[in-house]
Amino acid sequence: MITESPRWYKSSYSGNGGQCIEAATNLAASRGVVPVRDSKDPDGPVLRLHPSAFTDLVEFARRATV
Repeated sequence: MITESPRWYKSSYSGNGGQCIEAATNLAASRGVVPVRDSKDPDGPVLRLHPSAFTDLVEFARRATV
């Protein structure tokens, strides 16, 4: 049984504007999922993405902000 807990982090590009998400990439290898949540609501819903979908999301966000 895997009991590893998510280690949540915000991007270093996140400012203090409150429009942030947090991700727990430490679960990608052990569980095959990257949980994502709203940083303003840590007890709220969590979106569980396949690692490749998370990579695509990050790349999309990177291109949208350039």
